[in-house]
Amino acid sequence: MAMSVEAVKELIENKVAFVRRMKLKAVELKPCHVKLSAPLQDNENHIGTMYAGALFTLAEIPGGALFLTTFDSSRYYPIVKEMTMTFLRPARTDVTIENDISEEEYRRIQHELTSNGKAEFVLLGRIMDEKGEVVASSRGTYQIRAIGI
Repeated sequence: MAMSVEAVKELIENKVAFVRRMKLKAVELKPCHVKLSAPLQDNENHIGTMYAGALFTLAEIPGGALFLTTFDSSRYYPIVKEMTMTFLRPARTDVTIENDISEEEYRRIQHELTSNGKAEFVLLGRIMDEKGEVVASSRGTYQIRAIGI
């Protein structure tokens, strides 16, 4: 059974100290869909734009958030296998990222979990500034594994 939205929000925003300090927020959480945000304030680098590590963190968290809102965390856990980022322009405002898993992809992952005890999925992300411009793009490969594997 997937975790409740309230439990996922608490876990995402507060469990990891770095994420808590950067004030990442879960804007939308539902099965197969997440939207997260991060403020520019307190996440600036030496030139006043958003620190690359904050952008990377914002791009990485959706894999776990999608897992927690969509899959049974009492039977499985997620890991990040690979993450790549392309920084396209400086982020000078607060930023957001939105990710989805299609119904077809959900069924594929669920089938692999049932059959093999593990499954991989890829999330392509676009981090947007307040003007709707893409400031960074990401490609994350995640794996879901059965507890005990």
